[in-house]
Amino acid sequence: MAEAAADQPRPKGILGWIERTGNALPDPVFIFLWLILILAVISAIAAAAGVQVPHPVNVDDTGAPVLVQASSIFDPANIRRLLVEMPTTFTHFHPLGYVLVVMLGAGVAERTGLFGAAMRGAVKGAPTFLLTPMIAFVAMMGNLAADAAYVVLIPLAAVLYASAGRHPIAGIAAAFAGVSGGFSANLLPGQLDALLFGITQAATETITPDATMNIAGNWWFIAAMLIVFLPVIWFVTDRIIEPRLGKWTGGAASGIEPVATDGAKEGKALGYAGLAGLAVVALWLFLTLGPGTPLMNSEGDNLVIQLTPLLQSLVAGFFVLFLAMGWVYGAVTGSIKGHRDVVRMMAQSMGDMAYYLVLAFVAAHFVAMFNWTNLGLVVAVNGADFLKSTNMPAPALLASIVVMTGIVNLLIGSASAKWALLAPVLVPMLMLLNISPEMTTAAFRVGDGATNIISPLMVYFPLILTFAQRWDPNFGLGSLAATMLPYSIWILIVGTALTVGWVMLDLPPGPGATVGYTLPSAPAP
Repeated sequence: MAEAAADQPRPKGILGWIERTGNALPDPVFIFLWLILILAVISAIAAAAGVQVPHPVNVDDTGAPVLVQASSIFDPANIRRLLVEMPTTFTHFHPLGYVLVVMLGAGVAERTGLFGAAMRGAVKGAPTFLLTPMIAFVAMMGNLAADAAYVVLIPLAAVLYASAGRHPIAGIAAAFAGVSGGFSANLLPGQLDALLFGITQAATETITPDATMNIAGNWWFIAAMLIVFLPVIWFVTDRIIEPRLGKWTGGAASGIEPVATDGAKEGKALGYAGLAGLAVVALWLFLTLGPGTPLMNSEGDNLVIQLTPLLQSLVAGFFVLFLAMGWVYGAVTGSIKGHRDVVRMMAQSMGDMAYYLVLAFVAAHFVAMFNWTNLGLVVAVNGADFLKSTNMPAPALLASIVVMTGIVNLLIGSASAKWALLAPVLVPMLMLLNISPEMTTAAFRVGDGATNIISPLMVYFPLILTFAQRWDPNFGLGSLAATMLPYSIWILIVGTALTVGWVMLDLPPGPGATVGYTLPSAPAP
């Protein structure tokens, strides 16, 4: 891959700057370590200067706001807390349990071939003029399958386009735009929702320590993202990218070995896996509506409170869903011959999470230490005061978050790493301006996806370049960035407009979520 790219002229201008800057950055693990050191220095300076702010909710016995002072990381109590609570700090990191639980099931579904077969079946036989929207739709839905969408659907899209006499790189671009540009767009919440809302919950505790999040808090918003991004990807692919690439004359061969599958057996396995999925959905409905209703809070005074147990059970639900469907699919195709194969696949999926565990360890400590210093609350209160003084309306605030996130995304590719950095400041600050954590998370997700597809720091960017070079050996890094730039611009514009319109119409971003936020009442003195 490096040798193929080296034959191409090095991109100049902004693309060259992004490439050089990105290559100079250390691994995200060490970025967090450097940030912890910087945090320690800043916290010591702030504590020595006596920086303090009134807490927006808590009051003392006289009814006056409690003053919150900046605390130094070098304070003996914080050093003791760091060393004594290190295991707890790591294991109690909110996203960790969510992601690992879901991945136990998703790992089985991926390794049996279920995810790949489902995506192939979804686009098979699509009419030529509907090929782009079909690819874009499956690509965005494919985010439920995590990495499988990158490694299966994107090269498959190139083959499908070439077989239809269309330019294969246009297929790669459409699939890449859907999988990565529409990274959060989906009709269903999934692994990313669990990860992001775990971080969001940790950030909300700066203001409301007893706050709870559910991973469906952006469900309606991400479904709307899919609906509005679909025609954008269709338009950009068919009207901008494919005409720019020119007519394809290379035929359908690319040197990619076809996947050896038994079509009849695969179809049968998909059918049985679908029945297993329906059985899991039926089980969850029974647990919600059946006798005893363990997933329904019958004492709640409104539907949202009543459905809270159901919403909070979705992490377990996705685990069981992926596990059941993957097991059934593997049993029919023969990739699973016994329970030991299932255990092996689950163990391998945890092996794939090894890097994430290392990243989560340092991220957990950065988030925890940031909270110990009280700097998040200090910045949030002062930032909220500044934003109030600007009289900027909520739609403009959230639009600025979308754009800011898109810029940061060019230098920090990981969605979880970015949100772990931004959430401790953005979430409390906007809560003080009466914007809910769910809506702040939704705005972040728009900006996070929009610039994925033009950032060389995105971990799959080199892989996509390799896929393209199988069809055109002269297709370089600049070519890929230039191809994806129109998608990035239009996704950012349309996504920002969606965010602004959503806030202006005061639509709930998901079940149990609102655009606005009301600070809890302070206890009576």
